[in-house]
Amino acid sequence: MRYRYLFTGVFSGMLMMGYAQEEQKDEKPATIDSIEVVRDYRPVLADAVKIRRSPDMSNKRQYQPKLTYSILDKKLDINTGTKQLTIQEMPFTRAETLTNNYVKIGAGNLGTVLGEVYLSSDYWVDTRLGGYVKHLNQQGTIEQQRFSSQQIGVFGRTILGPVTLDGEVGYSRYGTRFYGLVSDTTGASLNADPAKQTFNDIYFTGELTSNHDEQATDAFSYSLKADAYAYSNAYETKENSFALSGYLNKQINVFNVGANISGDFTSVNDASYELANHIARVNPYIRFQGPNYNITLGANFVAEFGDSSRTNIFPSAEIDFALVPQFFHIFGGITGDVNKTSVRELTRENPWLGTLGGESPIRNSVDRMHVFGGIKGNAGATFGYKVKAFYRRIESMPFYAIAPGTPYAFNLIYEDGENASTVVGLEGELNVRVSEVVTIGGKVNFNEFDLQREEEAWYTPKMRLSANARFNISDKLYIDGELLFQGQTYGLVRDENVDLGTYAITEMGDTGARKTTIPSFADLSAGAEYRATDRIGIYVRLNNMLGTNYERYLFYPRLGLNVIGGVNFSF
Repeated sequence: MRYRYLFTGVFSGMLMMGYAQEEQKDEKPATIDSIEVVRDYRPVLADAVKIRRSPDMSNKRQYQPKLTYSILDKKLDINTGTKQLTIQEMPFTRAETLTNNYVKIGAGNLGTVLGEVYLSSDYWVDTRLGGYVKHLNQQGTIEQQRFSSQQIGVFGRTILGPVTLDGEVGYSRYGTRFYGLVSDTTGASLNADPAKQTFNDIYFTGELTSNHDEQATDAFSYSLKADAYAYSNAYETKENSFALSGYLNKQINVFNVGANISGDFTSVNDASYELANHIARVNPYIRFQGPNYNITLGANFVAEFGDSSRTNIFPSAEIDFALVPQFFHIFGGITGDVNKTSVRELTRENPWLGTLGGESPIRNSVDRMHVFGGIKGNAGATFGYKVKAFYRRIESMPFYAIAPGTPYAFNLIYEDGENASTVVGLEGELNVRVSEVVTIGGKVNFNEFDLQREEEAWYTPKMRLSANARFNISDKLYIDGELLFQGQTYGLVRDENVDLGTYAITEMGDTGARKTTIPSFADLSAGAEYRATDRIGIYVRLNNMLGTNYERYLFYPRLGLNVIGGVNFSF
């Protein structure tokens, strides 16, 4: 019994002590007056069970005013003075209309008449069709110094899903006369009745090109192009040509494997001369392409067939490496090819070419080796440059020479020898946009010839410079200018009866041939256009502002100062 009372007393005391501690905990919560750090502080989120204060879950509703809404058909009017906004009428403005068509007419001294019409339709998003007509005629102060050109054509372009198709068909005509100022040693004219010369050109070009994503690492691209023309002059010389070319390219990661293939079939004939001049090319290659480099290795197989046959294999390699991307690239390469000699290109360069055959047949030249290299780059859209040096070994280079018996016409002669002739040159090109107002560009060429047979590269300048500039004075006024400078050239005359009294002459041994020096010249031209309205413009152009009757070819001075003015209308 005594132990029972003792056990009861102890148990009661423990209950009283627990109750007293709980009351003390409610009256005064425990606080921490100091912290003893025994390790580096590491922030650790407390567990949920360690939260000592439970959130107050009582729902106390705050006072909310009672709102009423109504829609009133009247202007806003409150004490702040804000009134109903009044809609202001905008002044009438006409949206700018882009134009695809224009008409240009003009006239000037030297009997100049100019007319152009250009039409284009972009009614369809993926298709464009258009056409053009051009006419220009001039007459110089020299007897029968006349020029005229006409051109008409239509063109089109359409996107057909994975491919793009574009083409052009047209006709052009160029007319002049053999007005060369040439006389014999007695002073009598050797060209009393200058003959007419007219060139007619019917041409067609069409191309089918694949559309692909250039960023794709496995892209396959291809192209097929056809070119054809029928060319003739006033002396029954005709040249017909059809060329078919294409390329295939397969991209595999950083590699490109492909080939360029072409076939050119050309025939030339006149009253006494016929020639079949066909060229086939196959150029397989492999290209390694990365973000800052491009290396192409391949070969060029060229076969000539027709009236004569010849097959050549040339190396084909190029490299382009960006030392400073966009700003500074170095490039170079080595290649070779057969250069087609065509009546069309020859007469565009020298329209006073005489009859073919005899001593001046058509013959292709061959680039046995063409090595080139240089630097290029740009700084945004305001500055671009390119400098290239090259070395060429060429066989059968074509030149012009005065035709014996008809000194107002030119024959073809070729540079022949046991070894190929060499040409070393330097080319430079620069384009600078000085500001929103001024843009300047130019190109310069230097050539040095080492010939095996001919004494000079006849009528081929060693130095040639062309430059242009454009000034946007205002939104309505534009001014542009062009400069052409050509160094002195040399002409060959094999007719002893021709008087060369006004030219510097060098005798060429016992052959009776003479070398004439044709002075260098500069041709400066400028023009201005004023936009009277958005659709109507007034323009004026001055050609050969220095007024010099310089000669590009012997006995054929060019037109002097020529002023053309007129209007153009866009719609």
